[in-house]
Amino acid sequence: MFELFLDAESRYRFRLSARDGNVIAVSRGFADKPAAVAGIRDARECAGTALIADLSTRRVPAAPGAGAPGGAGAGFGSSVAAVADVKGASGPDVAEYAPDALLVIDETGAISYLNAAAETLFGYRREWLLGRPYGTVVQGRFQGPNEWIREALLSDSRMRQVGTDLDLLGLRRDGTEFPMEVNLAPLNVGGRSGIVASIRDATKRKRSDTPLRKALSLVTATLESTADGILVVTAEGRIAGANERFRTMWGIPADLLDSHDDGRVMGFVLDQLTDPDSFVAKVQELYGDLGAESLDLLHFSDGRIFERYSRPQRVAEAIVGRVWSFRDITARMQAQAQARTAISDLAHQADELKLLAFRDHLTGLANRSLFRDRLEEALATGDRSRIHVLLLDLDDFKEVNDVLGHQAGDEMLIEAGRRLGRCVGPVDTVARLGGDEFVILLTSTTDPAAVAARAVAALNVPFALQGRELHPSISLGLTSADARSHAPDLLRRADIAMYAAKAAGKNCFVRFHPDMMSTLLARADLETGLRTAVERGEITVHYQPVVSGAGATVSQVEALVRWVRPDRIISPKEFIPAAESTGLIVAIGQEVLAQACTQLHSWLGQDPERSVAVNVSAVQLRAPGYARTVLETLEVAGIRGDQLILEVTESVFMDPAPHITAQLGMLRGQGIRVALDDFGTGYSSLGRLQDLPVDILKIDQSFVSVIITGEEDLPILDSMTAMAHNLGLKITAEGVETPAQARLLLGLGCDSLQGYLFSRPVPPGDLPAAERHAARAIRELHSGHVPETAAEPLR
Repeated sequence: MFELFLDAESRYRFRLSARDGNVIAVSRGFADKPAAVAGIRDARECAGTALIADLSTRRVPAAPGAGAPGGAGAGFGSSVAAVADVKGASGPDVAEYAPDALLVIDETGAISYLNAAAETLFGYRREWLLGRPYGTVVQGRFQGPNEWIREALLSDSRMRQVGTDLDLLGLRRDGTEFPMEVNLAPLNVGGRSGIVASIRDATKRKRSDTPLRKALSLVTATLESTADGILVVTAEGRIAGANERFRTMWGIPADLLDSHDDGRVMGFVLDQLTDPDSFVAKVQELYGDLGAESLDLLHFSDGRIFERYSRPQRVAEAIVGRVWSFRDITARMQAQAQARTAISDLAHQADELKLLAFRDHLTGLANRSLFRDRLEEALATGDRSRIHVLLLDLDDFKEVNDVLGHQAGDEMLIEAGRRLGRCVGPVDTVARLGGDEFVILLTSTTDPAAVAARAVAALNVPFALQGRELHPSISLGLTSADARSHAPDLLRRADIAMYAAKAAGKNCFVRFHPDMMSTLLARADLETGLRTAVERGEITVHYQPVVSGAGATVSQVEALVRWVRPDRIISPKEFIPAAESTGLIVAIGQEVLAQACTQLHSWLGQDPERSVAVNVSAVQLRAPGYARTVLETLEVAGIRGDQLILEVTESVFMDPAPHITAQLGMLRGQGIRVALDDFGTGYSSLGRLQDLPVDILKIDQSFVSVIITGEEDLPILDSMTAMAHNLGLKITAEGVETPAQARLLLGLGCDSLQGYLFSRPVPPGDLPAAERHAARAIRELHSGHVPETAAEPLR
């Protein structure tokens, strides 16, 4: 018969009993009564037994070993064989079609029954396996030292269950072993005793359990590696688990923890605390409110301090217990106590510390922090028409440190601070921002320009340092507050104005103007675009023919860089200074050289006398590997060294870097010629030419532009050409725009001419036409005709 009941854990179960009252099987737990009744209906169809008792209104303890709620209990499937004996002839038919393998083992340990699923699982024919010992297919468990279990089962009919969800090994006919889930129940019907075994192949479950075991291993390792002691207690007050750190923190014996008795463990720890009553009260409070969290401190009699944190343990939405976390914060609390003591000891020095925090340690002036506070206070409460900021630094101060040392530099900074202090009123602020940079906040004047002029004049007075007289100067930027000004805005504007003063020649002051910000933003936009110009293919090369005076031919072209942006073409005069200041000129210069070698490869190969000139910046020559890069580029392109001319300005030879001249010497050794561009506009004199590693002089167009009629007496040009020829140098005149200029320059002995009279710079595709025009123009000059003027150049 079936009996429905409510177990001790408030879950619905049913059990099947024989006529003599022995329990054959107990179902798993169900969440509600309708589900349990449905389970009975399914089971009744197999067993043919009606429900004759409903015990669900009271709790009935489950049969011993019936299993946890939601588990299989004794397993209803495992009891079908028992039902077979109860039902007589109809039973085997029911058991035969059960999905699980079923074995009945008699008192002697022999297999007295097996169903079709058992034949399939073990691989034996039923006729052969019947009467064989159960050890034929079940390994261990009741063999050897466990034999007494079988004997006890078979001799005591009151035993309700031997084992639930046992993990055993099965043995197939082919000799292979496999894991099994086995549920065992006693059988005592008609005076016959035995065991009913319901068996499932657990191979797939074992495999699917591997990630779970790994996850549990990871959780265990994490809990054991943490510095906190962790204790988990069930909702019923039983200890579910604890890590080793918890045991050692409290000194709890291992056997006490193994008892899982939370009350005994609590009694052990109370003796260690200074306030055990408070400890117990907090525990009771939390168990009274299952969802509450808590964080408090525990003080020990031996001086230790633990931080105790507690939160509910949840499975899905249900609270199943509580997690306690304990952390030893004794060292931290002691450190905090020591810190509080130290702060208390230093309280009487607060004024001195405040002074040190807001004063520059070298000059005694206000520092950046104090200046910022006073500026913000003035903007918040003062008359903005009287608020002005002056930002300045000492011009060429680095040379003082380099020549006289940092001691002398410190003395100069101290004296500069004193002089600036005498230029302002008593309510104004002079501060040192760092290095040689000072800032002044004026709040009491309507004429800040007068203060700025006094500051410049005061710093112009000579300094006497280490027996030397120095004449410093400053560059000063001035800005005034307006209705919308903030402190950072004023400092930024003053800084921009200061750099404008440096650009204006130093030793002066400049008042900020909004156009300066626009210029700065435009420069920033230019530099930003320049950083990606090479990657985007915006750097291109135009070529300008250079005509030979003697041969009346085009034997050379100059490669001129162009930056073609989507909106416009930017002149080299705009972006080359920015490229040099940012170092981007190195990549741009290499791109120009590579394009020139690739695009002119065929043209240069037609005549060994032809060459291409490329401009080179001092920034490129400072790179140690520049010469090697040039030679590698020529080798890859298949161009000889004597077909390349590198054009440098006179400023290159004023650079202190010694390897610049060395790299030029290395390149000249490979046949590459060096041209001195814009000669006459820089620092070189005619007397220095013999010391410079150059092969060609290019006369700057400023000297050419003074030629109007061609009848002028130009002793400077005459001296240039004569000196250059005496030194074995070739001469190229650039910027030639009229026939009169060309004839005079040829008459002075210039070897080559370049300018818009012959051709403007053109893209590679237009070079053949430009070459023909330039050659025709020089031939017409030689024949006495006036050459046709070149098209209007792209400037």
